Amino acid sequence: MAKGLGKGFQAYFPEEAKEEEQVHDIPVQSCRPNPYQPRLTFDDEAIEELSQSIKEHGILQPIIVRKSIKGYEIVVGERRFRASKKAGLETIPALVRDWTDEQMMELALLENLQREDLTPVEEAKAYQSLQKELGVTQDELSERLGKSRSHIANLIRLLSLPSEVIQKINDGTLSMGHGRALLGLKQRDAVLKMAERIENEKLSVRQVERLIQEMTQKKKKKKPAAKDVFIQEREHSLKQQLGTGVKIHKGKRKGKIEIEFMNEEDLERILHYFDKE
Repeated sequence: MAKGLGKGFQAYFPEEAKEEEQVHDIPVQSCRPNPYQPRLTFDDEAIEELSQSIKEHGILQPIIVRKSIKGYEIVVGERRFRASKKAGLETIPALVRDWTDEQMMELALLENLQREDLTPVEEAKAYQSLQKELGVTQDELSERLGKSRSHIANLIRLLSLPSEVIQKINDGTLSMGHGRALLGLKQRDAVLKMAERIENEKLSVRQVERLIQEMTQKKKKKKPAAKDVFIQEREHSLKQQLGTGVKIHKGKRKGKIEIEFMNEEDLERILHYFDKE
């Protein structure tokens, strides 16, 4: 069960503990889903198939729950719970554990990772939540879950995309590869336009990567417009007076002046200059 999932999973399911634990038949109606469940959607067809199997063969493996104020919270086995409820069972076999919120979060993610049926977005959000709640780095999370740091980092980066694109990745309209390629575009409008183009033209990940690379290279080739001579003179004059770097940016409606300083003392020196003026 723990294969490929780091040390954490085995710590929760030591073999000797399994043999000694008692399985309880608890009321289905007293169970409620794990509030930290990373899966956002459940396949109705798969639940129906599991429900039919349960009707015929029963539940082969107990679910795992923790006692709560109102009944039980499911830690592992929500699919079995849903299918049992659909099959009309009144009770369900369960192991009752005393786990913290952090352990519930980690176990719910580990169970789903084992089956590898989370969407990239669900997996990314689960990693992000775990990292925040456990207060660990991506390296520590990587070791704890048995997943590479680059895999975790690449998934979490997907969450920086516009919400519309994240939804498309979650429902399978765009792949994780498409999402990673779109991260190469910095402007929101450009990302949305490219995402729409991917859908309309059925572009592969390689095609998208090539298009974005071409767009990036074109931007690099564009030379910035030369500054007005008057602006250049004023920049030079301010540099001489202030003794530091100065840049003047003039827009169509407004502009700004950037004055560099090295430290707090240098900043005080510059501010004192303007106070004298």
